[in-house]
Amino acid sequence: MAYHLSAAKLQTYHRCAQSYYFRYERGIKTAAFFGSASLGTALHEALAQIYRDWHYQDPIPGLDWVEYCWSQHTQGLSPTQVTDGQVMLQRYHERFMASQTAIARPVAVEGKIQGSLQVENLEFTLAGRYDRLDYLADGLELIDYKSNKDTKLLDPAEMNLQIGLYYLALEQTYPQTLRRLSLIYLRTGENISFEVTPEHKQRVESAIGDLALRLRTDAAWEPTTGGHCDRCTYARYCPGVQAEPELLPMDAKPRPELQLALSLALDSAS
Repeated sequence: MAYHLSAAKLQTYHRCAQSYYFRYERGIKTAAFFGSASLGTALHEALAQIYRDWHYQDPIPGLDWVEYCWSQHTQGLSPTQVTDGQVMLQRYHERFMASQTAIARPVAVEGKIQGSLQVENLEFTLAGRYDRLDYLADGLELIDYKSNKDTKLLDPAEMNLQIGLYYLALEQTYPQTLRRLSLIYLRTGENISFEVTPEHKQRVESAIGDLALRLRTDAAWEPTTGGHCDRCTYARYCPGVQAEPELLPMDAKPRPELQLALSLALDSAS
């Protein structure tokens, strides 16, 4: 039986094992905030078309090409969203295209990654997605577009886990090694890059091994208390927050049985 683990799930586990247990092992529903998800999807699709369908006979695509691609993905958006998206892509063109001597064809856009991993005598199947993958002189750069309104403060430990997951998957898919992960925030034009080293791989292997052992032995999912507890949907059930926590809801999944195979899906919520 496959066990699906995303970068976001592994980051949740790192933040608080009890929260991970409530959300993923017991399936307790949490409030969802969709915000401008439809706008984000349209932006991702437009950027994929910009790089995928450009003929690369000229050094730089013109702004007219960017705006044409955007016009192909605006169906269902409000007039305000269409305008917001156009402004973001104009800024993107100015900062990441027009400022370059030339742009190179990416390795791939909106690609998938597959691989496998053996940890603690368990077989993990790795699968994931990325927005864009570029060649560097000494390896690969993975680009992740972010369209959310707020630039979240990045927890270094959680970013290390995400980077390690991509490293593991990509090294089995491409002969080149992942050297850099870049987050491009479309609303601000900010680019935050992280240099990737084999240490990222070692850290994520250790984290996955710890999670695998917990899954196999049904060990205690201890809460990790902190400032994040104020925003946690599961605080009412948590013994780390409540002296008398509520019982889990009736529709919670039963305790899972022993897992023998795990599948990692590296998803990027943008």
